[in-house]
Amino acid sequence: MSDVTPTHVLFTVPEWRTEAEIQLCEPATSRGVYVVTDRTCFHPVSHIWPDHPADRGTIGLGDRCFDVTGCFTGAVDLATSTLYVGTDIPVKRDVPGWAFVVVHHIAEDAQWRKGDTVILSVDRAYQQALSRGHSAGHLSSLALNKVLHSDYWRKDASRKDELGHYDFHSYAQQQSIVSEDKSTDTYRLGKTLRKRGFNTADMLANLVALTDLINQQLEIWRHSGAAVVMRREGVQLTDSRYWQCDLGEEEVIEIPCGGSHIQSLSEYSALFVQFEHVSDQELIMVTHTKP
Repeated sequence: MSDVTPTHVLFTVPEWRTEAEIQLCEPATSRGVYVVTDRTCFHPVSHIWPDHPADRGTIGLGDRCFDVTGCFTGAVDLATSTLYVGTDIPVKRDVPGWAFVVVHHIAEDAQWRKGDTVILSVDRAYQQALSRGHSAGHLSSLALNKVLHSDYWRKDASRKDELGHYDFHSYAQQQSIVSEDKSTDTYRLGKTLRKRGFNTADMLANLVALTDLINQQLEIWRHSGAAVVMRREGVQLTDSRYWQCDLGEEEVIEIPCGGSHIQSLSEYSALFVQFEHVSDQELIMVTHTKP
């Protein structure tokens, strides 16, 4: 029976450097080793919704320091001590007998043992750039829904967002990618969306004006300098986390999210969207930020 425990994650605090104890160090499926520690400041890429890239950084032991070349979600079968990484994970979270962990990949064959103490250091600038991009994606989706709410729906759509607006973003989103100071959302404008009562043709015809309205809303929110809080239901990797922000829209909004985020809208010097009209079936919204 393995005594591996679920990873205590620190990227929501945020904390960029920490001392940790090795729980597992074993050969990776490719070159190098997988390292699992009891705690980490690294944000891993999700095996279910991989929109937010893994953090970069280093792991050091004694006088040796190694680059972390990948950081993944993993799960350990406690009965057999077997580590599964990424899409190989065969169970959902919170299944008894399993521990979900953060897996750090090192491309070299480090000969480390269970119980060794290491220093984990995250590339702070890179993580903060991803955090700005991820929070910006939440803000632009809310602004998009708000601008579309009154004039582009023929029916009362059942799904509403956290501000009470018809949730175009949720209905139409096909893909989301977070990158440094950027969030890219791809929307599918198919028959299903139109059957729900959305006027796709009107939206595409008015895209320039809609872009201006969205950016005006984002500028109002940016100027508020509102705090962003990550509410955590626990410190383990699989514990639920929520992005909270008071946008001055009657109540604090809360969005379930496992990514890393900014701490205040004052961290933005610029926040705006641009659209790419790929086809009548596909629309891409790119949210840009500047620190």
